[in-house]
Amino acid sequence: MFARTQRLLLRPFWPEDAEALFAAINDQGIVCNLARAPWPYSREDARDFASRAQDPLYPHFLLTLPSDTGQTLVGSCGLAETDGQAELGYWIARKHWGQGFATEAARAVVANAWMLGHRQLVSSHYIDNPASGAVLRRLGFRPTGIVRPRFSTGRGYEAMAQEYVLESDMVEVERPLAA
Repeated sequence: MFARTQRLLLRPFWPEDAEALFAAINDQGIVCNLARAPWPYSREDARDFASRAQDPLYPHFLLTLPSDTGQTLVGSCGLAETDGQAELGYWIARKHWGQGFATEAARAVVANAWMLGHRQLVSSHYIDNPASGAVLRRLGFRPTGIVRPRFSTGRGYEAMAQEYVLESDMVEVERPLAA
């Protein structure tokens, strides 16, 4: 599955993306805000992730900036099945922070989630990462009022996380451009 936004091409990961993935995510400031990525993040971790089969109901995208000279990896955004629910997750490479890419990409992934038949999405952010909470609120996610410990593989311990929910009838989401 592919999606296009005003600035980004969202596409599947391919094995040949492993080195660019490693270069972009191999940053403790990124990995510590993710639930599943290990720290230190190795080239082998990148190869495993880039080679992983996609679940058609829970697509995960590589975010790229297309250019005349190729594609620049910006980050990743996608869905995962977590405790029987569709969960939105994302990360952005440090050099692209503060440019609105997380919101732009997540908006396209949310629109795809509705097209795939999901009617509710959940997400969370560690409370020491308020920028991620701002992204979720811009997308229309509402805090559930639940703050609880969530294990972070990269941190190696549980950290407090604020939980959010978005239902398909809660917000009008613009559809991504066809790719």
